[in-house]
Amino acid sequence: MTARLSRRSRLAAAGSLAAAGVLLLGACGDQTDDGGDTDSAASSGGSESEGGSEGGELFDLLPADIQEAGEVKVGSDIAYAPIEFIDENDEIAGIDPDIGAALGEVLGVDFVFENGTFDGLILGLNNGRHDVIMSAMTDTAERQQGISEDAEGGADFVNYFQAGSAILVPADNPEGIESVADLCGLSVAAQQGTANETVVEEAQADCDEPIDPIINEVDSDSITALQNGRADAVITDYPVALYNELNAGGGDLFTVVGEQIDAAPYGIAVAKDNPELRDAIQAALQEIIDNGTYAEILAEWSAEAGAVEEATINAGE
Repeated sequence: MTARLSRRSRLAAAGSLAAAGVLLLGACGDQTDDGGDTDSAASSGGSESEGGSEGGELFDLLPADIQEAGEVKVGSDIAYAPIEFIDENDEIAGIDPDIGAALGEVLGVDFVFENGTFDGLILGLNNGRHDVIMSAMTDTAERQQGISEDAEGGADFVNYFQAGSAILVPADNPEGIESVADLCGLSVAAQQGTANETVVEEAQADCDEPIDPIINEVDSDSITALQNGRADAVITDYPVALYNELNAGGGDLFTVVGEQIDAAPYGIAVAKDNPELRDAIQAALQEIIDNGTYAEILAEWSAEAGAVEEATINAGE
């Protein structure tokens, strides 16, 4: 478990804009369950490269179709501050877009973010809608193998961050919640198809008085349910919970209670039949780790606690 920092230092920089070049081109919207039409896209490449001429040796690692296109299509549920979200200027901001921009810089291509519902992203990956997924997606053995409901076809994961779940409650914590064990008999919201929904399901199994689960397609709907009193607590990713604790209502609406739950690696998902792209992204991630860009991005979002030292593949269990 990651030790908790002071409330202000944990996410003091949260809400800053993403790197230059991350621009929302259309209205934010959901994709269909079959990974179909998306309603938004944004370029997060570090520069507008032509044929990847600026990428050098790392560009040469990319598959020929990506080199020719000059872009990597990124599936993402862009409603998950501070990981990826639409800011007040209608631009995509967050940790993932910034890392995408840095990867694009060293690979010599643009990372183009396309918005979709979380539980349809891997399906969109495997039917060719997306080249990769960057969406605070926890790398698990079930997703690698395509066993979980949101991972039809499976995927490989390039691991780039480490985070678990957290419990977010109203600022005055009227139910006195301190841990998952205190959720029995309460209404608890989480996003469908995520590790956070699994936390609710596992907690439910240990309860004598059942939890009333409120499962939403979009994480922000869970936060809204907490704010309007429909939910007593939300299970969400730890960085997301901290961001809302600090920023929602000027920092007066919510608080995070208890310790981080089941910290695990986030992964950039790549189709299993595309090892060339997977290995190119792994090499690019290692490059930005080694040259310090990765650490600078996490520091900008006060997310250093989730840093990894090495770009691994399929480290999830």
